Amino acid sequence: MKTLQKLLTNPRTEKLIVGLIILNALVLGLETSDIVMEKFGPLLDFLDQALLAFFVVELVARMAIFGRAFWRDAWNVFDFIVITISLIPATGPLQVLRALRVLRVLRVISAVPSLRRVVGGLVSSLPGMGSIALLLLLLFYVFSVMATQLYGREFPDLFGDMGKSAFTLFAVMTLEGWVDGVVKPIMEKHPYAWLFFIPYILITTFAVLNLFIAVIVNAMQSEHDKAQKEEEARDLAEARKLGQISATDELILSEIRALRAEVKALKGGGAKSKGKARR
Repeated sequence: MKTLQKLLTNPRTEKLIVGLIILNALVLGLETSDIVMEKFGPLLDFLDQALLAFFVVELVARMAIFGRAFWRDAWNVFDFIVITISLIPATGPLQVLRALRVLRVLRVISAVPSLRRVVGGLVSSLPGMGSIALLLLLLFYVFSVMATQLYGREFPDLFGDMGKSAFTLFAVMTLEGWVDGVVKPIMEKHPYAWLFFIPYILITTFAVLNLFIAVIVNAMQSEHDKAQKEEEARDLAEARKLGQISATDELILSEIRALRAEVKALKGGGAKSKGKARR
């Protein structure tokens, strides 16, 4: 078991798995071409089945090594679901499941630590993004009611009801053709319509949407700090096992970490004080 565990956790093995996942993605993409399938269909089918068999063996090996701990890792559960879906026979009424084989490509997320951190950051940002989405929904509702009452009678195709108004305002928020398609026709009858649309764009496009970016960036930074701390803890534990670190060294390292935290706090406080001074 220990030999198998060392083999699976070896960096070369991890790189091999990532390479096979990418190869599997290329095979699945080539299978969508009728011309390629006419020439290399049997070869691609063989590669697809061989890669799936390798992934099943690798998954079973990890389940045998880690036991119950395997199910405590969300990424292991993700891999198990993806491989299980790939094993379902895609015949008859289940033919639609054949398209789900491409989900195997997503295993590259669990195999590459940097991608795991990105996805972890996105997941941790969901609560904050939900609050911003609720704020955006409220703004959509308010501006849709106003637009329907102001321009609904004269422009029923754009603002005839709440649904049309919301869709039109969503298009305006994306800044795709909002001048020629929406604002100019309205300003021919309502010269001061820009007093409605310019504040709407400033609030939704330039303010609220940028809040999404801020929340995601903050979550990514938190994930990066967390990964850095875990890496430092692993290095410290490895050094303790090898007897390469003494009690004095540990004390120095703890003081260095405390100093880093203080410097980071001072930087944050300085940025806030500068913001207040500018105000």
